[in-house]
Amino acid sequence: MQKSHSNHLAYLCSSVSWGGLEMNQLKNASWMKERGNNVLMICKKNSPVAQSCLSVGIPVAYIEDHRKYYDFKAGKNLAKILNQFIITHLIIRDTRDLSVSVIAKRRADHKVHLSYFMEMQMGVSKKNIFHTIRYYGLDAWCCPLIGLVNQVKSLTRIAKNKIHFIPSGLDLSRFSNNVSKETARKTLDLPPHKIIIGLSGRFDPFKGHLILLEAIHLLDNKDVNVCFLGEPTKGSGQEYTDQINQTIEKYKLTDRVFIRPFRQDIEVFYAAIDLFVMASKAETFGMVTIEAMASGVPVIASNGGGSPEILGEGKFGRLFEALNPGSLSDQINAFLEEEKMDQSKLLDAVAIYDHHKVCEKVENVLGL
Repeated sequence: MQKSHSNHLAYLCSSVSWGGLEMNQLKNASWMKERGNNVLMICKKNSPVAQSCLSVGIPVAYIEDHRKYYDFKAGKNLAKILNQFIITHLIIRDTRDLSVSVIAKRRADHKVHLSYFMEMQMGVSKKNIFHTIRYYGLDAWCCPLIGLVNQVKSLTRIAKNKIHFIPSGLDLSRFSNNVSKETARKTLDLPPHKIIIGLSGRFDPFKGHLILLEAIHLLDNKDVNVCFLGEPTKGSGQEYTDQINQTIEKYKLTDRVFIRPFRQDIEVFYAAIDLFVMASKAETFGMVTIEAMASGVPVIASNGGGSPEILGEGKFGRLFEALNPGSLSDQINAFLEEEKMDQSKLLDAVAIYDHHKVCEKVENVLGL
């Protein structure tokens, strides 16, 4: 679909990290570019997102550090970029970029549509005058879950017609089981005939690796194996990694737990496992849960954050009491004893996350 060349989209990402938020910003910019939209990434020089943009052919404009609130100088400089590239739509995902974006929008020489795509839950009410003024500068507030839509409506004073439900997108074709389980397990050097439970993500206490290890220790079936896909967070995380290794030794799980480094072809990981566990206490939106479901892999997730909504309150997967190894162990036992869920149900449930459908929703909200 050819888009009007009068529209120019800019994605602002001031972060120098490389996590889900930054990846989502790059991923969505790439998809919108593929659909014929003019796209620019505004970011810091030498940041991971800048380097990734250059590698995939997305134009980049550079900014310096800015304060979270009332950085008028940075807002003026951002407005210059909006003017230079005639940006008609500015998209942000980080609340740290909100204030400077509102300032830039008001300083721009032309009308700029400003959209915030929510990535994290709101913990407290944001109805005070300062947040209300800042949010007034938004033209759209997009939430990946209905629960977050309701949260924004109850905790802010933003106009209801500016709040939209747009699921996070995923290229579902990547997870269509093109890799056999036998090949995947050979690739990852995993036991060919054991039941394997997978958990992916950086080694961080928030991800719940220790919860899963405790649950495996409690299992009736002592032949169940675990595969952790991930690595320690750079510059930190070694202490938690040591805890993981100590727990493995404590429960004599050395022959049953396999740790593999993160890989770009993550579909191989999903093809290799029989069950995926989301052990985080309250993941706002677990993209790995969607990836597992898109791969036809059953999911057990904690009953906090966005997981209950994604799993249809248990219709498309199992839920356990967050931070409770005993509850997780019970759900794994139940999974092992019951008939496997029909993969078609999982694939039907993730259809709304198809990136083509999501991009259409974005274009409708942005008026492209």
